[in-house]
Amino acid sequence: MSGKRVIVGMSGGVDSAVTAYLLKAAGYDVIGVTLKTWIGGNGTESRCCEISDAQAVCGHLDIPYYVQNCMTVFRAEVIRPFVQEYLRGRTPNPCIRCNRAVKWGKLLEAADGMHADFIATGHYASVARMPDGRYTVQKGLHSQKDQSYMLCRLKQEQLMRTVMPLGTLSKAEVREIAEAAGIPVAEKADSQEICFVPDGNYADFIEENAQPPYPQDGCFSDETGALLGRHHGIYRYTVGQRRGLGVAAGKPLYVTRIDAESNQIILGDADALLSYEILCDDLCCMGIPELPPGEPFRADVKIRYHHPAQPASCEMQKDGRLRIRFQKPVRAAAPGQSAVAYDSAGRILCSGIIR
Repeated sequence: MSGKRVIVGMSGGVDSAVTAYLLKAAGYDVIGVTLKTWIGGNGTESRCCEISDAQAVCGHLDIPYYVQNCMTVFRAEVIRPFVQEYLRGRTPNPCIRCNRAVKWGKLLEAADGMHADFIATGHYASVARMPDGRYTVQKGLHSQKDQSYMLCRLKQEQLMRTVMPLGTLSKAEVREIAEAAGIPVAEKADSQEICFVPDGNYADFIEENAQPPYPQDGCFSDETGALLGRHHGIYRYTVGQRRGLGVAAGKPLYVTRIDAESNQIILGDADALLSYEILCDDLCCMGIPELPPGEPFRADVKIRYHHPAQPASCEMQKDGRLRIRFQKPVRAAAPGQSAVAYDSAGRILCSGIIR
């Protein structure tokens, strides 16, 4: 690949820095681009676009560096749906949506404008080619850092021009490479929260960005309809939540269901969170070309980022939804999250939104 031009998405963190370093060392013509997606009311940059650190890294590596303003599209494609989903009682994953609609879309635009062959990111995953020629995402070799789940909705035309060199590395190895190369952000801490909610307070962010009126206080109840207390807005809760309910019941209670239409939150014990079966819509085929109704296939399925994939049977329904039946029940399958199906080699087959 010597001489091939690649646009590296520079976040300002160590992962994207080492990605750029490795690609340059491999002979690529590397250009760094930061997508400026969000700035807080106090002027704080998103952890995905810390420009000063990204610029320092590119200066150290002696590669060109550019900033692309994506704040308008980020608000339309990520922030607005994030707020709307929480107001509907769902638990969205904005990073998955951002990767497809903003990061890959805008990086490929930049690549076309700069006559680059590829784009690259610092995700711990790899691009794989299926026997039929389709592109898919392969799990990172080190499971504790695997980020394939977050890439489950990328399109074929995006994957075929993507390079992810960290798929076989651990975080410790990446930091060792950065230190040996003298990269300025070698010891920079990882971001733990959603980039546009750095303090982790989703409820305040939703209230600040929602169009009023938004859901107000309502009732906690059990599955029989018995009232257990009052909640403070359905967007403050998610399926599986135990803390912060303010309900005294003499035993642990969890959010098992959110009914946005009636503004009720249903509580139950831990067993009520278990599901043998889920339904998904808004499907994205990646490693397989299509899902014919009535033709089940086996897969290992993750229902959230940190969930260990579980064996399941997946079958497309005539109504366009994917039915997933697990061998063992999964806990707290939250509507709005993505269910991602992998084959035995750790390659993504398809994904859908849990409904």
